[in-house]
Order: sequence, then structure tokens, then C-alpha cells
Amino acid sequence: MSAGERSGGHPGRRRGRPRWWPGRAAADAHAAEEAERAADEAERARCTPISKCAEGPAGRPVVSVTGTLRSVTERTVAGLPALAAELDDGSARLEVIWLGRAAIAGIVPGRELVASGRIAVTHGRPVLFNPRYQLRPLDKE
Repeated sequence: MSAGERSGGHPGRRRGRPRWWPGRAAADAHAAEEAERAADEAERARCTPISKCAEGPAGRPVVSVTGTLRSVTERTVAGLPALAAELDDGSARLEVIWLGRAAIAGIVPGRELVASGRIAVTHGRPVLFNPRYQLRPLDKE
């Protein structure tokens, strides 16, 4: 005889706290939002401001930058397609170029992203070629 049958309950039924109760889903959603916000702040703290990304005496270190895409255009570089975007973090602007790509899903003006790679200076402007990137979540309003 099981413990549930001895206590007069249903066989196989667990006793104790219910798995779900009203209000728990809202609390879980709020906790998830707080965790995402904390992760965003931590990511921003690890990123270098674009205005401080320059070639120094140590060469071209790998940097991570974050900002908002101001413009996205398709162009050709050496006869091959390239997607060029202008990333702005408030301190300066940086040109980001993906070589060999005519379009990338999610790379649109107004979208926030985090990009990392080595900054090059071409024609006096900082450029980030083929960076690793992570799209930031869209604002849910």
C-alpha cells in the first residue's frame, strides 16, 4: 500500500505544494525581464565606446561595440556584393561591412546590435569588416 492510499488520497498523487498557482507566470515573466535587463547592462559595460576604438601602438586589438544601426546599404566591393551599415553609439559612428553578403536578416536601420572584431581605418574612417554580431531584442511596447 502506498503513502497516498494510506492517507486516503488518490494512488500515485503527490502531496505538497501545487506545481502552478495564479500569479506565478507573471512573477516568472518579471524575473525573466529583470535578468534580460541585467544581461544588457553587463554587455554594454564590456563594450568599448566607438570614439575610443582606434589603432594604437599595440596594433589592432579585438573590440566589442554596441549601438544602433543608422543606415544599411547594399554595394559592391571589388566586384562582389557587400552589405554596409553605419553603427552609432552616441560617441561616434562606425562603418560595419559584411563582404560577400547582399542582405542579412534583421540588419535594418534602427536595430540595435553588438559587434566584435578588429577595427581598420580606411579613408580616414573606422571600419569593422565581417564582424561577429548579436542582434539585440526589439523593444516590446
